[in-house]
Amino acid sequence: MGAKETTSKTYIGDILIILAGLFWGSMGLFVRHLASFGFTSIQIASLRLSCAAIIYVIILFFKDRKGFKIALRDIPLFLGLGLLSILFFTYCYFTAIQIMAMSTAAILLYTSPIWVMLMSLIFFKEKLTSQKIIALILAFLGCVLVSGIGGGKVTVWGLLVGLGSGIGYGLYSILGTVALRKYSTYTVTTYTFIVAGLGSFFVADTPDMISKLQQTGAVPSTLLFVLVTAIFTAVIPYLLYTLGLSKTTASRAAILATVEPVTATIFGFFVMHEKVSMVALVGIVLVLLAIAVLNIRSSKKNEKK
Repeated sequence: MGAKETTSKTYIGDILIILAGLFWGSMGLFVRHLASFGFTSIQIASLRLSCAAIIYVIILFFKDRKGFKIALRDIPLFLGLGLLSILFFTYCYFTAIQIMAMSTAAILLYTSPIWVMLMSLIFFKEKLTSQKIIALILAFLGCVLVSGIGGGKVTVWGLLVGLGSGIGYGLYSILGTVALRKYSTYTVTTYTFIVAGLGSFFVADTPDMISKLQQTGAVPSTLLFVLVTAIFTAVIPYLLYTLGLSKTTASRAAILATVEPVTATIFGFFVMHEKVSMVALVGIVLVLLAIAVLNIRSSKKNEKK
């Protein structure tokens, strides 16, 4: 009975995390439209983060007002989630794509499962199983192929910010796991985005961002699109991911989330009519195989119990 409940809980967590990856994979569609108004990558990120923070506050207000109460000793934890994870990852990644090939930046970003697995070994004493190693290798190779192997020279600074994006991205799984031991999914996501949203104003050239909003000539429609962007690329996926994280391990979640670049490639093909190479198709298959390895092997393990 206990084993079946654990298996069911894990599968639900897997589904939630994969769904989060699907929503994150649509981000490029929204970002491209906002970029057409002249917003920089960091400004788009700031609009997305701050708008998501407002939505999270409203959700928590109606869902559980007691959820606004957090212990003073946990403030550093939420500062870490908002600044060291979400904002740091966003700043590093958007900086990386400005100074190197986007494919190279994406490859460095998706070193995140490696960092999560290493940090999980240290902080959570998770076992380094052959299942996780095989899935990790398949997922990383798949992301490399989907991203296009990279191109151009990589400077030391580019390498540092690229790896920084992967570490920051991975930190959400680690710090989020700790936060979920004390607080609900809604409390964790709300305070994470409040901190990230406020912090983003210091790096996004806010006066220029506001000026561009006013210059679009259609502020209501632009703000409506920002709202939709925040809902589909931040609010829904982070709620799904955080809820999924409460039902599985951090390292497993990080590997499952690599479905994001696969989804982005599929959206690019069907919506933006972008070409998909055979190499990218192989990469998609490898990521799907990684997910299959995690589930099939864990299923066998539970059957033996």
